[in-house]
Amino acid sequence: MHRFIELNHVLHDGMPVYPGLPAPRIGAFRDHAASRSTYRGQAEFYLGTIEMPCNVGTYLDSPFHRYPDGEDLSQIPLEMLAGLPGLVLDAEVGANRAATVQVAEPELQGRAVLIRTGWDQRWGTERYWEPGPYLSPASLQLLQRARPALIGVDFWNVDDTQDPVRPAHTRLLAARILIVEHLANLRSLPRTGFRFSAIPLRITRGASFPVRAFAELTP
Repeated sequence: MHRFIELNHVLHDGMPVYPGLPAPRIGAFRDHAASRSTYRGQAEFYLGTIEMPCNVGTYLDSPFHRYPDGEDLSQIPLEMLAGLPGLVLDAEVGANRAATVQVAEPELQGRAVLIRTGWDQRWGTERYWEPGPYLSPASLQLLQRARPALIGVDFWNVDDTQDPVRPAHTRLLAARILIVEHLANLRSLPRTGFRFSAIPLRITRGASFPVRAFAELTP
């Protein structure tokens, strides 16, 4: 029997978000009680509304996020998002916050490579939004050469947010390697032996959007 493991943060009203972005507003357009008169007291329904930036919780970046002529969320095929063979790599985070991974290049090709640092355990605290890990130049070079299908991280940006060049987003998305940031619960995964999925809505001119990321452990 297959087992599923959630790898995403739960969205909720007013949750903390990337510094400088507005918090999401999640509520009711019409709640159960207000809907009863519409159905003459015979039924009731909740109609919800969500207003938020698209980079909230655990989200996927499309090539369009970085490049005006890159694929947007409506154009990314499911083969790039669902059922990808997964690989977890434990990163060594240096004093400069750079996260470095060591692995043979052939192991990476075509996989969803999930980089584990344990930073996600800070989620829900102010410490999560302290300057966090980012992909080291050596790791970025390795990943770009090896051509995985997708890179996922359990911290809040693949780039050093103090570097306006944003080399990781620039180089990975140019190579059509998708990015998932703010993953959670990677400590529950084995190194291999699972399939990874992170599927956003199909949105024309969609650059980034929250995903329900999960792993399917294979028997």
